[in-house]
Amino acid sequence: MEESISGFKQRGSWGDIVEHGERITRALHDAGADGAAFDNWNEWRPKAHERLNEDVNDKTAEQAAVGEGEGEKAGKAPDEDLQTAGEKISESYEKVGEGDNEGALESWQDSINHVARAADSAGRKALRAVEGTVYRKVMTQLAPYYFDNELVSANIQKTTRGEGEDTFIFEVNVNDDYLKDEVSKRLGEYENEIDRWHVDTEKETATVEAVEGVEPPESKLDSKSTRN
Repeated sequence: MEESISGFKQRGSWGDIVEHGERITRALHDAGADGAAFDNWNEWRPKAHERLNEDVNDKTAEQAAVGEGEGEKAGKAPDEDLQTAGEKISESYEKVGEGDNEGALESWQDSINHVARAADSAGRKALRAVEGTVYRKVMTQLAPYYFDNELVSANIQKTTRGEGEDTFIFEVNVNDDYLKDEVSKRLGEYENEIDRWHVDTEKETATVEAVEGVEPPESKLDSKSTRN
């Protein structure tokens, strides 16, 4: 692993970068990271059973998607907001006739807000209709597969295809400087104290126990797989 101001970089096979992601995730957890940002990172990071140009591609497109606008968060379709805008305009005229200028102005402003919200929702919907194809078919061919939130910024790229395994580069940066220092310390500890990485990797536990004479650790994934 290479460590620099831009983050923690690992070059190697698919198993190598899966292990790199596992180590960083464990270091983040041990340093106190949690919540939605940590969960989103943990979901996106490459897994042993995944393929770069399929699973990671899809996850990259999903996390890069245009988020919901205020109208969508409120569960309102563009046509519903437009209908409400029309009703607010009618209210505005009625209040003018009643001499309630302040109320008329308020209804007029509500109408404008609903029109703007409808336009925003419609625009976001149109973007989503094409962005999946754009990210999956275009952007990931031109740029690395990437992840970015307030906790972690990361990217993966495949560099060469030799006669053996594909080669990948996986760079991860922790965006909080204090947390980044804590992660760096823990990665150093793992390097010094753990001879062979066991966390989140499936092993032939009976063989490990018999040959090494130790109790096998709890495991989830096989990080030795090589994926394209």
